[in-house]
Amino acid sequence: MKRLHLHIRTDDLEGSIKYYTALFGAEPARREDDYAKWLLDDPAANVAVSARGGKPGLDHVGVSVDQNEALESVAARMRDATAPLVQEENATCCYARSDKYWSHDPQGTVWELFHSFGDSEVYGATAPQVVNAKEAATGCCAPNV
Repeated sequence: MKRLHLHIRTDDLEGSIKYYTALFGAEPARREDDYAKWLLDDPAANVAVSARGGKPGLDHVGVSVDQNEALESVAARMRDATAPLVQEENATCCYARSDKYWSHDPQGTVWELFHSFGDSEVYGATAPQVVNAKEAATGCCAPNV
């Protein structure tokens, strides 16, 4: 089995554990005083690269689901955990049409939670909303300048 690995540094471990437990719907597989790790079979990875401007490097991370009901289930867990959450319906982004939620963890790492339901001939027709002072996925579907 292969898993996508993401390592995110935090200055709020307990807040991060609460956030990611809600996001993944699972407790950490390992937890130490300075560390927590989730070994997930679900979700599998969806990795994309783009040359659309913005600073090179990690733009955002996300969870793609196959059904809108699954998207709403994740959103409900995030609301229950009082995590920041901004809804974006019927978005056109990354050559796809999707319903989305944008969030960020306690460090400001941006998360895109989405269900794609169709293709698009254009890269993006909507710009993601601001989740906090940092714009969500500024290089993803923001205007190409």
